[in-house]
Amino acid sequence: MKVVNELLPSTPEQIQAMQEPGPDGPIYMVNLLKFRDKAEYEDGRETDLSGRAAYHLYGRGVAQLLPKYGGKVVFLGNVTGLQIGKVEELWDEVAIAMYPDRAALLAMSTSKEWRELSVHRAAGLVGQLNIETVGPAAALAQR
Repeated sequence: MKVVNELLPSTPEQIQAMQEPGPDGPIYMVNLLKFRDKAEYEDGRETDLSGRAAYHLYGRGVAQLLPKYGGKVVFLGNVTGLQIGKVEELWDEVAIAMYPDRAALLAMSTSKEWRELSVHRAAGLVGQLNIETVGPAAALAQR
């Protein structure tokens, strides 16, 4: 299995999937985050921030923005080890956010507020994986 961390959807299929209605009920986005050692802002600004610190500026802002779209942060934790499987390099942090549906995620991630915050996200991350999941009730209904 090849794993590629990225900052944004990179294929037409991923972009199209984000615009489709998606599963009924809430979705939970699992974010596997890999930080830069030092933040790198696209506008070239000088900073002493680590990638983690820059990303946390974004994360705190998004945690306040999520409720406006019916969402919330469900979990945030540091990765401390790998118990099963093999990867070349572990992610640094895992964050899980709940959205009432995929449309709410799309609305938030295309909002002016999110775009303003996302400069810190891009500065702080090498890349990430975003994995869409559904809760047990929705998963059982799909079987």
